[in-house]
Amino acid sequence: MSKLTEDVKKNTALFVSDSHKSETVWGLCNDQGQWLSLDSSEFEDSEVMPFWSQAEDAQCHCVDEWASFVPTKLSLEEFLEDWLTTLAADEVLVGLNWNNELDGEELEPKAVLDLYL
Repeated sequence: MSKLTEDVKKNTALFVSDSHKSETVWGLCNDQGQWLSLDSSEFEDSEVMPFWSQAEDAQCHCVDEWASFVPTKLSLEEFLEDWLTTLAADEVLVGLNWNNELDGEELEPKAVLDLYL
């Protein structure tokens, strides 16, 4: 059962604590190797790529227009050292632990990195 709530700040804190413990994060990728990114709901003309700290929380979003995607694991080290650098260079925001209603924080990659310091 998901530990995510309506409190997006708590969900972000949960992302950091869970991913730190498991040393993994989860994104959504399709069979063509395309990772899910979408238009930001918070920032005009911005893209956001969502990530979750638990595979089950990522899996619940693999329906409807995202049905072709599956939860795909990344090591925390790869996420922090490679992905956040690339996302920053591409000016893509990072969505953390979006709940079932797709509510969650959208942060600059540097801000996500700072959460681990």
